[in-house]
Amino acid sequence: MAVALGMDAFSVSLGMGMQRMRLKRIALIGIAIGIFHVIMPFLGILLGKVISDQIGNFAIIASAFLLVAIGAQMIINAFIGDDKKRLQPIGFGLLIIAFTVSLDSFSVGLSLGMSGAKIAIVLFLFGVASTILTWIGLLLGRKVHSFLGVYSEILGGSILCGFGFKIFFG
Repeated sequence: MAVALGMDAFSVSLGMGMQRMRLKRIALIGIAIGIFHVIMPFLGILLGKVISDQIGNFAIIASAFLLVAIGAQMIINAFIGDDKKRLQPIGFGLLIIAFTVSLDSFSVGLSLGMSGAKIAIVLFLFGVASTILTWIGLLLGRKVHSFLGVYSEILGGSILCGFGFKIFFG
């Protein structure tokens, strides 16, 4: 389950990695996404013991919408060429991206809270798997960027939009 939740972080980071970024930024993004993949299911586990699955559906829809919005922004900015208006994985932008990617782990946490799983082990594995898969995706995206140049921004935005639509309609 940890690898499955980390795969969405991999997909999103593959698209994000096509932006120019340093290795230090890549390390920070992976750690932030890993931390959110621990926090969100933990909150889901706590709430899962109290409420029903109604919030889980909202979390999935919000995650899909935010991914499509970030992807569309990347595509539009690739044509406009305005780097200042783009949501960068720095500061508040990093928090938004990490939150968006980890929203599906919140809904998984809801079901785990009702199942009685070993919480510490589950959360640790969620964090480690998503961090490693994020780093792999960012590094692969960085390599693709060097091959595609300007078109990598469009491809990265398309990946984010496609993944958002897959979450929404899938």
